[in-house]
Amino acid sequence: MPARDTDPRLLRAFVAVAEELHFTRAAAGLYVAQQALSRDIRRLERELGRELFVRTTRQVSLTPDGERLLPLARRVLDAHTSLTAAFADPADRPLLVDLNTDGMTAARVLARARELAPACELMARFESGLTWAAGEVLAGRLDVSFGRAAGLGPAVLAGLSVQPVRYEPMAVLLPHDHPLAGRDAVAMGDLTGETVYAGAGNARTLEWTDLATTLFAEWNIVLAAPAPLAVGVAEFQRVMAKTGNPVLAVVGFPPLPGTVLRPLVLPVPISPLLMVWRKGLDHPGLTALRAAAAELAGKEGWMVRPPKSWLPETDTSLMRHCS
Repeated sequence: MPARDTDPRLLRAFVAVAEELHFTRAAAGLYVAQQALSRDIRRLERELGRELFVRTTRQVSLTPDGERLLPLARRVLDAHTSLTAAFADPADRPLLVDLNTDGMTAARVLARARELAPACELMARFESGLTWAAGEVLAGRLDVSFGRAAGLGPAVLAGLSVQPVRYEPMAVLLPHDHPLAGRDAVAMGDLTGETVYAGAGNARTLEWTDLATTLFAEWNIVLAAPAPLAVGVAEFQRVMAKTGNPVLAVVGFPPLPGTVLRPLVLPVPISPLLMVWRKGLDHPGLTALRAAAAELAGKEGWMVRPPKSWLPETDTSLMRHCS
């Protein structure tokens, strides 16, 4: 018979593996050792008296019982999160802040917020895209994230509060031996006919690929085929080196060995960066984040669009509406 009281930690481990279908990635996402994660899954299977995963040397897949458990486990975890939040002093728990990628605009906002609210614990996470992170925010597994919110759709946006942070100019990451690498800036027309990588195939960053697709269509730039999902700078560099394709980025993208970052001009394409959080979230760390974003935007002109810049009307409207 299934145990009456299942530890939420075991359910959280199960959901992580079920979503990733990969023990190593799931363990990394939970910040636990893979062996510990495997032990938790085996313990849950013993308690429930069911096999939840089919494991082979090549892949991991859910059994029918695993498929049946997944929506139930998600509901239990959502309820557990809501219960904990309802009776906790907001200042007593860490605020989980998804930066998408380290070393960029969101990281600067977080650093300043930590200075403004040193008594708060603001914990960074790196979820690699607002498409996926927004769902985690709504479910209470993340508190704050950053990215292009116009790509999320009205149903998701309805549960979020948003604050524009920056009209972030786009750039292109070029191999050091690329013909355009010697220029100080790259005109959009110079990329016509080029194949450029913009995250195609990564389900967590659909908002970025959608923005790139719209941009590329106007200058006849080819969207590069999906590449293996690379976690970390070294893996990203290794995967991109295999294709040699330029990579669409933003001006603050961290430097990579063997590449050069060049701003895009004529026109300057804009990546609209917004901060998002669950509606009704009350936490002093969020107050600090909002103040930090507003302060930096004012000091550095982040909310001033470059002359003759490019941005889809859907993004322009959302940024204007939320300002």
